[in-house]
Amino acid sequence: MRIKCTVSYDGSQFYGYQVQPGQRSVQGELEQALQEVHKGEFVRITASGRTDAGVHAMEQVFHFDTALQIPVDKWPVILNQKIGRDVAVLSAERVSEAFHARFDVNTKEYRYIVDRSAIAMPFRRHYTVHYPHRMNIEAMREAAVHLEGEHDFTSFSSAKTEVVDRVRIIDFIKIEELENELIFRVRGNGFLYNMVRIIAGTLLEVGNGKYQPEEIVEMIEAKDRNAAGKTAPAHGLYLWEVNY
Repeated sequence: MRIKCTVSYDGSQFYGYQVQPGQRSVQGELEQALQEVHKGEFVRITASGRTDAGVHAMEQVFHFDTALQIPVDKWPVILNQKIGRDVAVLSAERVSEAFHARFDVNTKEYRYIVDRSAIAMPFRRHYTVHYPHRMNIEAMREAAVHLEGEHDFTSFSSAKTEVVDRVRIIDFIKIEELENELIFRVRGNGFLYNMVRIIAGTLLEVGNGKYQPEEIVEMIEAKDRNAAGKTAPAHGLYLWEVNY
């Protein structure tokens, strides 16, 4: 049977989601747990996508195939007993063999969290990016509108991106203020390598006056990574929700 799981993780102590030789990864942790449950038999998991070192997930989704007759509601309990405390399997459900955690994704939402406090609190250093500078929030919102819709996001993806088709659809970018936090909500049908972090970094630079909102249009048209702003740090980013 094919099992679909939703997992949450604190990315601070991981080298990223994907298995890396000699490094701790979320995928490696979960596959090791499944191998123990399957008495030494290796079980490959497939996720909705990858996250970089330091990036967190409120809801990542993965699937795996198993011949074990374990009640589906017991899988989170069993796996959570075998993985680190910075990972939690939240739910499990049986799905058809046609389901694919990556290729069946409809939309994803990422959130990027900025701490605007005058002094950075030590216990938030791995979960928000400290940015105490004055910002023009309305200019940032105006700039964000230009990124919504269907565009070639070459300028907003890492130069290391190997994907040929870089056209993606962003449903919305919302910039919300919550006490001393600034939260970027970005939802779309798919994202390129570092895309959300580059969007966040560029919008922050609009906020501090380096760029004007209308310059976003020129950045998109350039199809050149050097045309857009900085890549924001990884630890402020969360994979928030995956929809099928």
